[in-house]
Amino acid sequence: MSIDSFDIAILSALQADGAMTNAALAEIVNLSASQISRRRNTLEQSGYIEGYGARLNAALLGFAMRAVTRVNLRSHGQGTEDDFARFVAAQPQINAAFSVSGDADYVLDIRVADLGAFADFMHHHLLPHPQVAQVRSEIVLKTLKDRGGVVLR
Repeated sequence: MSIDSFDIAILSALQADGAMTNAALAEIVNLSASQISRRRNTLEQSGYIEGYGARLNAALLGFAMRAVTRVNLRSHGQGTEDDFARFVAAQPQINAAFSVSGDADYVLDIRVADLGAFADFMHHHLLPHPQVAQVRSEIVLKTLKDRGGVVLR
C-alpha cells in the first residue's frame, strides 16, 4: 500500500492525539468523516498504525528513575539471543530494549522507582543472568527530548 498526503496528515494527527475522533480528523484533513474512517481502517489493517495509547508521566506514577544500560553477552548464537530476548520480555522494569551495533550487544531503557529498586534489579535479575558478561549503565539526570513517534513530512 502506498500512502498519500491525506494519509500522512491522518497519521500525524493521530500520533499527536490517538484519541482523536474521525469527525475531528475530518476537520483537520479536509475529508469527510466516512473517508477518514475508511482510510484509518486501511492504515490500521496495513500496519502503519500499530496501536493506540496514552503518554503517561512516569515520575508521577512512581517510576522516577530511568537508566540507559548497555549489555554485552558472554557468547552469541540463536539460542543465546532467544534466551536473552525471553528474559528481557519478562522484566517489567525494562521499558525498551534494542539490539545494537557498536561496543554493546543490547541497550536497555530501564524505569524504576529509585536507586534502591535499580540496584535490586541489577543485582538480583540482570547481573546474575547466565548470558550477561558485562553491564554499563548511565542514570538519566534530565530528559531533554523524549517525543516518541516518527517525524512525518
